[in-house]
Amino acid sequence: MMDSPLARKRVAVLAENMYEDLELWYPLIRLKEAGAAVSVVAPIAGATYKSKHGLEVKADLAAERTKAKQFDAVVIPGGFAPDYMRRTEAMVKFVKDANDEGKIVAAICHAGSMLVSAKVLKGKTVTCYKSIKDDVINAGGNYVDKAVVRDGNLITSRVPDDLPAFCREIINALKTKPKGRLA
Repeated sequence: MMDSPLARKRVAVLAENMYEDLELWYPLIRLKEAGAAVSVVAPIAGATYKSKHGLEVKADLAAERTKAKQFDAVVIPGGFAPDYMRRTEAMVKFVKDANDEGKIVAAICHAGSMLVSAKVLKGKTVTCYKSIKDDVINAGGNYVDKAVVRDGNLITSRVPDDLPAFCREIINALKTKPKGRLA
């Protein structure tokens, strides 16, 4: 796998109950396929989290015991999961720390609500699912209606149909990410 485009890259995919199936599994599989080491980070390590449609994912790591500096990127799926994630202080802190350290932070659909809670949107151009658009704007984000938006280290998308563009942008960002902070 050392010849893979994302060899030596570590990615955290966040999980909580009621995640949108495709928004967790598509990036997880696509990033593994590109050679990244992917870990599922959730409130409780070893716990099983169910999607909106009953698919299960097992958490590799607990957010409380995991540091953003261990990863190159964090992917936040949507669905109803972000509403549960943001109730766990360690999950919000993980996202905030990843952003503050210049890690790639990718959020799709309702995952923009985690960016709101982590207070990382001020002055950033982003997109999200239309029902949280006002929340994103009120948190200081500049909302645009596009399939994928990258502003520095933040990558955002709107809906499952945007997943191909979302994952391409994450992979491109990881391939070109220099050491240290992203501008």
